[in-house]
Amino acid sequence: MNIIYNSDHYSVVEFGAQSDLEALRFGGYEITDKAIKRECFIGGALAESFRHDVQELIAGEPSIEEIDEFLAGFDPYMGRSVFLH
Repeated sequence: MNIIYNSDHYSVVEFGAQSDLEALRFGGYEITDKAIKRECFIGGALAESFRHDVQELIAGEPSIEEIDEFLAGFDPYMGRSVFLH
């Protein structure tokens, strides 16, 4: 597990691929919105797609605001409350 992004508003933790766990076959990501204290986990094919989209985003040398805006697109999926993180 590695923290790959951390701003005042969001953090993203990457989980490495684990062939013995279907949810982590392609790795996974936990995205936390610090303002609303909610998180979501994406794994499988969605994790692969997220990785690809992030690589394209980073290639454009985005600002922190642009990265946060990209991550805000995941807010509707954040159903779990964060109590301790």
